[in-house]
Order: sequence, then C-alpha cells, then structure tokens
Amino acid sequence: MSGILDGKRVLITGVLMESSIAFHTAKVAQEQGAEVILTAFPRPTLTERIAKKLPKPVKVIELDVTNDEHLARLEGVVREELGGLDGVVHSIGFAPQDALGGNFLHTPFESVSTAMHVSAFSLKSLTMACLPLMEDGGSVVGLTFDAQFAWPQYDWMGPAKAALEATSRYLARDLGERNVRCNLISAGPLGSMAAKSIPGFGDLAKVWDERSPLAWDMSDPEPAGRGVVALLSDFFPKTTGEIVHVDGGVHIMGA
Repeated sequence: MSGILDGKRVLITGVLMESSIAFHTAKVAQEQGAEVILTAFPRPTLTERIAKKLPKPVKVIELDVTNDEHLARLEGVVREELGGLDGVVHSIGFAPQDALGGNFLHTPFESVSTAMHVSAFSLKSLTMACLPLMEDGGSVVGLTFDAQFAWPQYDWMGPAKAALEATSRYLARDLGERNVRCNLISAGPLGSMAAKSIPGFGDLAKVWDERSPLAWDMSDPEPAGRGVVALLSDFFPKTTGEIVHVDGGVHIMGA
C-alpha cells in the first residue's frame, strides 16, 4: 500500500528529542512516503544525532526563526535539497523561565516579547520563508496547547499560544488563494523538552489523569504526530484555519 504522503516534501522544525512530537511527526511522515528535511536551533548537532533514529537519513539545516538572515537563506537550501515543499511543520515554542511557573504578574515585557516572537510570530516568519517553495500549494501545521483556558504554571506561554492560534487563522485567510492551508494540532501534555522546561509541569499534567475521557499517555507523542501527518496529507483538502485536538478529549469536559 502507498502512504498518505507519497511524493510529498516536508520541512519539520523542532526535533530536539526522540520524545518530541516533531520527531514522531518526521518518523510517521517518512513511513507514509514523504521526503523530510529538518531544521534545528541552537544545536543542529543534537538534532543530527536524534535524526539517525529515523527510518531514513535526513538533512538538518540550522534555522533560528528570529534571525532574518537564516530565514532568507532557507529557500535556497531547501530548493537545492528537495526542489520545493508540500508541507511545513512548526514545532517551535520558547519562553524565558521568568515567564513561567507562577510568575505571570511579575514577568517583564522583554520576556513576554521573546515568548511571543519565538512561539507565535515565527509561524508567520517560517511560513513566508517557505511560501516560494510551495508553488502548487501546500499545508502548514503548527502545534498548540489549548489557549482557551488559563493553565496552572503555563503563564505567558498561554497568551503566546493564543497568539499562535490567531496567527494561524490569519495565515489561513490570506494564503487560501495560494492553495496553502494552515492548521494546528492541540496536543495534550507530553514529557517533551518543552514540557520539562515548565516549572511545576506535573500539576498541569494531573488534569489529564483526572479528566481525559480517553486514557492519556504522557510518554507517547505518536498520536499527535499522526494528527500532524493527517493534516499534511491530501485527506483534508478543504480544511484550513482549524485546530484539531489530540488530547484524549479533555477539551470537551465541563466542570
């Protein structure tokens, strides 16, 4: 049987650990027939080491999404490697420590600005850098953590994710005429590097133990990776500006 991404060329950011959603997205994408290229920052060598565990070899490009020079050279490097793109995965988020862990009321704007730039504005920056490569249209998929709610310890990453969700909708609006879709996966908590950087993350994760209709496994990022791959495929040809929850159903639960 052929895979749902046969013939697709996909750029994936954020492969930092084997436990990351981005890694499992790359793995499933390759298994489903895609050619994959990875970006990494600040340690491409770390990503290169992790990438050796993927089913097929991949090229790793250094990319700081806040660096205009890095963004400007991305098109040329990817075109030389793959010829173009059919999909882009945004798996990037960062907030300084003083923007997390219960410090919401005292976080300085400089830290908030960093969180917004890296975690939200970068979706627009990355998409625009890749847009010339998506000559026949394509799919952009990002990762969020349901920004409808105020989560314990998450603090300024909450507003940053809300900005990411809004950015995705506006990209969907403006890129539809180019046949480029932009959607998000809202995943439940996972034991990724991003999660481990949040002080008191265990308090947030307990919500899933108590409220998830489907049993949630924090050590299994593959369901979220499968969700990303599904949105990259042609099985959602007229879906854009959407947020698909892969969270065990917690988002439907009332008090």
